[in-house]
Amino acid sequence: MTDWIENRPLAELRLGDSASLSRTFTRDEVQTFALASGDVNPAHVDAEFAADDAFHGIVAHGMWSAALISNVLGTQLPGPGTVYLGQQLRFAQPVRLGDTVRVTVTLTALDALPDGRPRATLRCSVVNQRNETVVEGEAQVLVPQAKVRRARVALPRLELRDPGAKLRALVEQARALHARPLRTAVVHAVDAVSLGGAVDAARAGLIEPVFVGPQARLQAAAQAACIDLSGYAVEPTEHSHAAAARAVALAREGRVQALMKGSLHSDELLHAVVDAQTGLRTQRRISHVFVVDVVGLDRLQLLTDAAVNVTPDLLAKRDIVQNAIGLAQALGLPEPKVAILSAVETVTPKLPSTLDAAALCKMAERGQITGGVLDGPLGFDNAVSLRAAQTKGIVSAVAGRADVLVAPDLEAANMLAKQLEYLADAKVAGIVLGARVPVILTSRADLPDARMASCALAVLLAARIQAGA
Repeated sequence: MTDWIENRPLAELRLGDSASLSRTFTRDEVQTFALASGDVNPAHVDAEFAADDAFHGIVAHGMWSAALISNVLGTQLPGPGTVYLGQQLRFAQPVRLGDTVRVTVTLTALDALPDGRPRATLRCSVVNQRNETVVEGEAQVLVPQAKVRRARVALPRLELRDPGAKLRALVEQARALHARPLRTAVVHAVDAVSLGGAVDAARAGLIEPVFVGPQARLQAAAQAACIDLSGYAVEPTEHSHAAAARAVALAREGRVQALMKGSLHSDELLHAVVDAQTGLRTQRRISHVFVVDVVGLDRLQLLTDAAVNVTPDLLAKRDIVQNAIGLAQALGLPEPKVAILSAVETVTPKLPSTLDAAALCKMAERGQITGGVLDGPLGFDNAVSLRAAQTKGIVSAVAGRADVLVAPDLEAANMLAKQLEYLADAKVAGIVLGARVPVILTSRADLPDARMASCALAVLLAARIQAGA
């Protein structure tokens, strides 16, 4: 693309002059045009609807092609100073996703309006990569009479945001991996939100729910959500405490492969999970991980621990890190990069979290933590921004590229997760690790996509557990 835009005024125009440009029609083109025009015709923006429409797939807005014609007229022939008078176009066939079209305008006539202003008629054509005519017609414009040559205006970068896209891809990854739904005890789902979230995951083929809780309250919630529970297993209990205990017992018996929190407090469920005699404890401490889908980042990030361990000591942090590495590997990262966060990048006794970070990195060197590449202490900026790390002279395989973020305590992790979600439009899914089975720990504020993605995490993690990894 040239740095200048130059027109062809009246004195330079000759019949037969032509100009053209090529453009590929992509999903970004669809969304950009829909945003600018407000045209959300489902034939253009709704893949499910478009699949059954006349063209059996998403097609370009008709005016997308017309806008490309306008581009050539306004920037090349005649160029800057051109004023539209009219346009007649015939649309021969649709432009489909992936098509590359070539737009050409050709000068066919020069005359004047009654007031003497010069007018040009140009033949317009749009052909695709198969040389098939897509659009044809003509345009009439007022011709500029003065020569114009100006620097091309640099437009701001347009970044199309699709919050949650990477989490939705995670759901598809889980569905493709698991041949049958993960049998899951859904604990005390006595409200429409938690009950509906479990049923949505079941309909998506991720889980096979076993609803554990007071039967009358379960039926009332189902009625409120217009859900028929007759096709699902129900384990009746008297109250939420009994529901948590029964769900854990089902997991111990091997009758379910995951737990999912319903309408009860997290502590109540986790108390049953970690019970020394009847729970689901392993040699490793349980911990929570948020999987975070940040807009503009090309990968998911894991953040731990924001829900279980309040002020973990060094050995607890070792397990927190190891649990997160295991989940990252279940998501397809063979050797995740782990950033141990603190407020500074240097080790100082004034900040105990820096001492823990240094010790964790040494533990990884000695094989006490395996499967990941650790570095710390790192500030949040240096963990996620390569530019920030380079500015501070930090040489690290992790800095600016972290897959896993390990916060110094629950308060820091929880605030960071909520800042990303509510200020940066990130989408998050959460799960508890370190027990015999995955524990899907959803929040009352979670949207359906987050609940679905949390179930996908359980499916992927259960597959790894079953494989003995």
